[in-house]
Amino acid sequence: MTNQLSLTIGQSSMAGRKDENEDSYGVLIPKQPLLDTKGAAMVIADGMSGSDAGKEASEMCVKSFLTDYFATSETLTVKTAAGQALSALNRWLHGQGQAVYQSHRGMVSTMSAMVLKSATAHIFHVGDSRISRLRDGQLEHLTKDHRIIVSQDKSFLSRAMGIDLNVDVDYRTVAVEPGDLFVFTTDGVHEHINDADLVALLIDLAGGDDKTADAIAKSITDAAYEHGSTDNLTCQIISVNSLLEEDQNDFLDNLQRLPFPPPLEGGMGLDGYRVVREIHASNRSQVYLAIDEESDARVALKTPSPKFEDDPTYLQLFSREEWVGKRLNSPNVLKVLEPVRRRRFLYSVTEYVEGTTLRQWMDDNPHPGVQEVRELITQIAMGLRAFHRKEMIHQDLKPDNILIDTEGTVKIIDFGSVKVAGLDEIETAPHAPDILGTVDYTAPEYLLGKAPGNSADLFSLGVITYEMLTGHLPYGKGFTNARQVARSTYTPAYEHNDAVPAWVDGALRKAVSCTRTKRYDILSEFLADLRHPNPKLAIPRARPLLEQNPVAFWRGMSLALTAVIIFLIYRLNL
Repeated sequence: MTNQLSLTIGQSSMAGRKDENEDSYGVLIPKQPLLDTKGAAMVIADGMSGSDAGKEASEMCVKSFLTDYFATSETLTVKTAAGQALSALNRWLHGQGQAVYQSHRGMVSTMSAMVLKSATAHIFHVGDSRISRLRDGQLEHLTKDHRIIVSQDKSFLSRAMGIDLNVDVDYRTVAVEPGDLFVFTTDGVHEHINDADLVALLIDLAGGDDKTADAIAKSITDAAYEHGSTDNLTCQIISVNSLLEEDQNDFLDNLQRLPFPPPLEGGMGLDGYRVVREIHASNRSQVYLAIDEESDARVALKTPSPKFEDDPTYLQLFSREEWVGKRLNSPNVLKVLEPVRRRRFLYSVTEYVEGTTLRQWMDDNPHPGVQEVRELITQIAMGLRAFHRKEMIHQDLKPDNILIDTEGTVKIIDFGSVKVAGLDEIETAPHAPDILGTVDYTAPEYLLGKAPGNSADLFSLGVITYEMLTGHLPYGKGFTNARQVARSTYTPAYEHNDAVPAWVDGALRKAVSCTRTKRYDILSEFLADLRHPNPKLAIPRARPLLEQNPVAFWRGMSLALTAVIIFLIYRLNL
């Protein structure tokens, strides 16, 4: 392996025996940091025969995918990002076909795309163009043709881009190794050249350059033409020469190379910021109120703890916290700022929030009203939604990581434990310990060895809501092992606070369920059930017998007293 991705690319496309070439193809290898976070993308498309604008459709498939995929957030998984791009592309093709050509055959194309990220190929396919892989002399077809054969002379596409408003795209992943060779072909090629002949032509590519690859791609299209193909002919070859080294992580290296700042005190300067005072300190970091001496704006500086100076995992995660924050945009999430001057030390800059933590608010308001709690929880949920829409999980939601400013606006802080789906696909990305959260608020699945999802954050939010209303935790204490999870018993919130309605307790019970599948799927459902009674969740309180049946209660009391009197008389007569 080298320290960079190296590909050899060969391409050939011609009209063949047709008047016009309706095939399209392309490869886009972005510069860093996108190459790390998004990978390289390659695509082939074949405008459907009989389509009113097949050539325009195939060109749009290639250009749009290569543009739109890289325009999606770097936090998203390849599957989600490409899915968004393909869905928008299909709707546009369908809409244009309906509006311009007034036909479902207006702008229709097959499409096969691959994103090579880290050591994984993500393949997206619809239609009868094809992606194959040659490894160790064996050719494997990685896509399945979406074509229905009616007879020897008649067949039709069962799926294609632009036919319907929605499109079903095949998706799969395959592991990639140096030496793998991927071949993209349209049906005009692979229907007229068998696998053995294709392998024989490809085998000469090993160690060749792009010029050699172009010549081999042309020999493949020429061979298909000579074998009688009457269709357009396109072949695109991607030879993987090397992948990124396992320790390569360029997208955060610049930050990690910076030295730790010296201990800071009020009045000291740091890169044009004047320190006012320390706001918070823990065993992992320090936060200071500072003034930007150019703009006179108040900001917060977060610096790493010196005791982790030689810990590479800590350095990666501290640097990633800034990377995460810059990709979030919500009034309920702490805003990470771009330093306006060159940094000489490792630190991050955020907006300064004048206010208090939710923990302090809970201490100051031990008996809040249900409506007051709802309003704060709604804001926290809005902040969490900003994470979840970017395929991030906060993983350490707790009252100490939530600020309330002087205007009552809630802001989620501390992104050091955030799980980013898009970065998790990179083999070289920094990976934090499996269990990151605080014991009292950590979802049970972390202890049960299950992969966390958005519902892990929802569990934490449910615990916070319960604690705000009752001053207690739903299971008495947090979980530290799987045995505690198995033996846990939920205590209804109204047993601690009689003002909590049974239907609100039902929502809390569902939000903090130890069984992940029994929790809410989305935040809005939890918020809705906190505002409006859900009869499916409300478990009636067990009323005392005196309230349920006064006659039976007093009859029972009379019988009990009679029994006591008889017993005492009996004892006196002994």
